[in-house]
Amino acid sequence: MSNQRKPLITHIFTADPSAHVFNGKIYIYPSHDIPHNGEDNDEGDEYLMEDYHVLSMDSVESPCVDNGEALHMKDVKWVSKQMWAPDLAYTNGKYHLIFPARDKNGIFRIGAAHGESPTGPFRPDDDCIKGTCSIDPCVFVDDDGIIYMFYGGLWGGQLEKWVTGQFDPNGKEPARDKPALTPFCAQLNSDCNALVSEPFHVRIVDENGNDLLAGDEDRRYFEGPWMHKYNGTYYLSYSTGTTHYLVYATSDSPTGPFTFRGRLMEPVIGWTTHHSIVEYEGKWYLFYHDAELSNGINHRRCVKFTELNYAPDGSIVTIEPYK
Repeated sequence: MSNQRKPLITHIFTADPSAHVFNGKIYIYPSHDIPHNGEDNDEGDEYLMEDYHVLSMDSVESPCVDNGEALHMKDVKWVSKQMWAPDLAYTNGKYHLIFPARDKNGIFRIGAAHGESPTGPFRPDDDCIKGTCSIDPCVFVDDDGIIYMFYGGLWGGQLEKWVTGQFDPNGKEPARDKPALTPFCAQLNSDCNALVSEPFHVRIVDENGNDLLAGDEDRRYFEGPWMHKYNGTYYLSYSTGTTHYLVYATSDSPTGPFTFRGRLMEPVIGWTTHHSIVEYEGKWYLFYHDAELSNGINHRRCVKFTELNYAPDGSIVTIEPYK
């Protein structure tokens, strides 16, 4: 198909695509990279996103449309800067844009904005969702109607600063021979504006049931969680960050533990890799970004997609993005 593995739009830079299907159309909720000439660092200060645009496609072969600005940080009372990778959930007849940003104290929190259309505009709540922290929310509505949110990212995402349960600006990752940090999971209420369970770290284990270690950078969690369900199995996929892989683990339960299964996608051009997985008309697709269009500038990325395939045993066939 002509659209696959090409930038879906090029008039603005977009990243971190969360793809969903509503009423037979594909809607994509990316972050919006702002071009500048600043330096990169491990805190992610180069990622200066301020607003969200919603993209849509009538089919996988249709042109991708930018539906314009759906939410800007100037309209969100609690935000100081950096509205990073969002997601969207549809519940109770409304569309809920769930997004991370730094609060007035510079601490990443997760907030919500609500609308009647999948393209917005979205009305933000006055405050963030109480009890949240870090970045990269993924909202998963299970078949029984329970709404789970997975979230958290290392380094700039501050996940390691919450090890004690309180924000510690000097918090560090575990030692390399200790269990790795994993994403938080918590249940959301039906309006997607409050937690209704205590957040906990999901377990990600190897084939022997042992927790993945912090030094296992080819497999351990770094950021960008995504949850989908295929043939009754729950797939938690994520970025390994420093090694730039997309990988996945599976479970019989949405809350884990999740057993590591393998690589979803080899590294893309640019430091970050962040994705979503969606079914459309009987086929599965991986939405992702890279920095190919900007010749590798990390904060000038473009959203792409490609078909995703499963082997008979439920494993995902590893995607090589440039072959």
